[in-house]
This record gives sequence, C-alpha cells and structure tokens, in this order.
Amino acid sequence: MKRDLYLKKIDKNFAVNPAVALLGPRQCGKTTLAEMYEKTLKGKTAVTRFDLENPRDLIRLQDPMLALENLDGLIIIDEVQRRPDLFPVLRVLIDQHRPGRQFLILGSASRDLIRQSSETLAGRISYLELTPFSYEETHNIQTLLLRGGFPRSYLAPSDQQSFRWLRNYITNFLERDLPSFGINVAPEMMRRFWMMICHYHGNLVNFSDLGRSLGVSHITIRNYLDILSSTFMIRQLNPWFANINKRQVKSPKIYFKDSGIFHQLLGVRSFEDLTRHPKLGASWEGFALEQIVRHYDADPEDCYFWAVHSQAELDLLIIKDGKKLGFEFKYTDAPKITKSLNTAWELLELDALTVIYPGPADYPLTTDIHVQALESLLSQ
Repeated sequence: MKRDLYLKKIDKNFAVNPAVALLGPRQCGKTTLAEMYEKTLKGKTAVTRFDLENPRDLIRLQDPMLALENLDGLIIIDEVQRRPDLFPVLRVLIDQHRPGRQFLILGSASRDLIRQSSETLAGRISYLELTPFSYEETHNIQTLLLRGGFPRSYLAPSDQQSFRWLRNYITNFLERDLPSFGINVAPEMMRRFWMMICHYHGNLVNFSDLGRSLGVSHITIRNYLDILSSTFMIRQLNPWFANINKRQVKSPKIYFKDSGIFHQLLGVRSFEDLTRHPKLGASWEGFALEQIVRHYDADPEDCYFWAVHSQAELDLLIIKDGKKLGFEFKYTDAPKITKSLNTAWELLELDALTVIYPGPADYPLTTDIHVQALESLLSQ
C-alpha cells in the first residue's frame, strides 16, 4: 500500500534539513516507507542502508566516521535508537555540508527516548511521525476500527490471524522492545498495567488509584504512562484551561492510539464482539479521535480536551492555524443538542464545533454546531 502523503512529507522535510527522523511504533511500516522513498529517487542518487538490528551492519558501523564519511547520496539508518552514540558523528558529517548527502533516520521510539538527536542535531534534523494505517489510506472504517492500523494486522487474511498477530506483537513489545529501549520494567508488571488502563481508555487518569491497585507510587504510574506515550502506544490528552470562573478538570485523559491493540487486550475478536462490548462507545471515541488528529495533521501539543466538573465537557480541542476546532464523539444513530455542547461553544469561543458519529448523514444541530459522519469528514 503506497503511502503518498508520507513520501511527500519526507521530501518537504529534506527541503528544510539534511536529516529526517522517521519515528513510529515497531511494525508500522517505517522500513517499507524508506524503501518506497528510495524508489521515488529512481536511481538519481546513491542510496546506502544500515539496519542496526543486522549484526553485519553493526560491524560495518564499529567505526562510524570511517564507514559514513565518504558516502554520498541518501544514507538510511534503521533502528537508530540502538546506537544513540551515532548522533555526534552525524552532526560532524552534516556540518561538512557535502552537497546531496542526506540522512533518513528510522527509529522505534519517540524523540524523548532518543533525545540525544534533538540535543546534538538541533537545527539540522526534522521529525516525522509515521502512524499505522489511517482511513485516508484504507477507506474501510469497520476493518480499521476492529483490527487497528498496523499493516500486518489490518491486511491479515482473517480476523483470527489479525488478532493472533496482535497478541504476539504485544508480547514482543513487552519482553523485547521495552528492554531494548533501555526501559527496565518487568513485562508482567507492564502487562498488568496495560490491562488496567484498558478501563481508563477515554477517561481521566487517577494516578493514585492505579498506583494502589498495582502497589506502586503515583510517580511510578506517571512514569509507566510516559513510557507508553514515548513508544507511541498511548495518547495522553491534556486538559485545556479556559479563562472562566469555574472549576476545570486538571487530570489528563488517556487513549490507546491503536484500536486493534485495545481490542486485543479487551478480548474482542470480531466486529460482533465489539458491538456487544460495554466499551464500544469508548472504543469508537478513541478511534475517531485518532483519525481526526491525523486528518488535521495536528501536533500532540496542539490537541486537548476540556471539562468543567459535573457541568460540561468537550472530547477534543485542536488548535490549528490560529483556530479552535472542537469535536465531540457519539456512538449513536442521531446525536442531539445538549447543554454541554452549548456551554462548550459559548465558553471556549470556538471557531467550529462538530459532533462526530458513525453516520450516515450530516446535519446541523444549531447555526453553529453540526453533526458529521466520521467517514464524511475524513473524505474531505
């Protein structure tokens, strides 16, 4: 499946900096995308690849300056988080200003976990997050909702094979990937934590309650959530604080970024299972929220929720191009106007407020508040 949007983004980022870091969870398609990008070059420039999970390539990079200094064209380094000591070398090579030499760096951890790059390559590197498949790439909401967007899960021949792959993915992530990132948390503890936060999906986090349940401190719980956020598994949505005289919610909300992983942990194996599950509404909210964020290409720091204790709330607030865009997610046949929606519109001074639901028709609730099918919005 060709991912044209990301190929264009790589080109745009190379127009700004000589190094581009392509970050995302393991198995989301980073290596495949790099191969696609290589093909777009059509042999116009030399391409050299290093896979840091390949022992031969690790040997080739024992002396990185010797291995890289005389190379021209595009240099691809995969799984760069395994060799953070490469970043100072890359800085020296980039500062040589060799015409046409570019570095495409692939990593399975966020910039927070490879912060050496941001510190060492400041002003020389652009960051691009590659997500699993989105609706714009698949045009199949039901399958994407159930299986999630990881290529091998979404493209599996059957739901059974999809969820078998997801089960193995979770095990490998806990037992192999986290330790490889230098994160020393017992796999059994992190699995228990994952199972527990399934019940918080789409809800406010209570750090103290989670800590008591696991027998750890609230600081440890915050650390666990930061780990899952930094490895692209969890989205922590921070609250927006409006300048109003009301007691606003201050705790973050959390969502699994991939609906397939969430369903695997819940034990949901088919779409019929999902439609009968008590977490159906929360599942839809998290899935739709993630698709909207990707559709608007919104940075994580520009995404919020808003809530006033026992009065009103808004599921998603995106600050984009100087505008405040509000979204509420409802898994229902026909959303209706509520006091909460009116309050959010009035107090937040929104530029637009849209209620997202499974479809099929779009219609206005008021002059300012509209209902729109998720598929309709994503097709714009």
